[in-house]
Amino acid sequence: MIFRRSERAKASVEPVTLKILVAGGFGVGKTTLVGAVSEIKPLRTEETLSEAGRPVDDTSGVAGKHTTTVAMDFGRITLREDLVLYLFGTPGQDRFWFLWDELATGALGAVVLADTRRLEDCFAAVDYFERRDIPFVIGVNCFDDASRYPAEAVRQALDIDEGVPVVLCDARDRESVKEVLISVVEHAMAAAAAVREPATT
Repeated sequence: MIFRRSERAKASVEPVTLKILVAGGFGVGKTTLVGAVSEIKPLRTEETLSEAGRPVDDTSGVAGKHTTTVAMDFGRITLREDLVLYLFGTPGQDRFWFLWDELATGALGAVVLADTRRLEDCFAAVDYFERRDIPFVIGVNCFDDASRYPAEAVRQALDIDEGVPVVLCDARDRESVKEVLISVVEHAMAAAAAVREPATT
């Protein structure tokens, strides 16, 4: 009887759900990352790039890109039976930044996806999360034709604190993306624990 009750209780445990943002510059792989790891068909709000947007959308370095996210990407992944992550990919262009505050509400943490060929494109996302004290990790998307750099070299180039994890990844690979997301959860939990600790004099 005790065994059956414990099994029933275990089955009825509601999972903890956490919100993670996926941010970064235009064409860095945010939509790809969400799609690679999501266990549901991801919600995408992509539109075809048009001539009207040419003056405001900088496509240098992403010449093969023909679509852009205009609101968000959404996906879900169950890391454990009791832990589910909701992923919200942010739009990359400056003209859609007004959406970021809404997407960031209630977020546990974020991935700032970076491309070493256009590292400056992720500066704005780093600044955004630093100003709002939202824990984030840098996910360096290792494109096939991009030079490889050690994580510490990327950290120095971005001028970020030593406590911010820098993880090399492939946004197309599910297992690689899972490692990045685990890093976000661990980093955010450590940051929350540090805040709860009483100050020592």
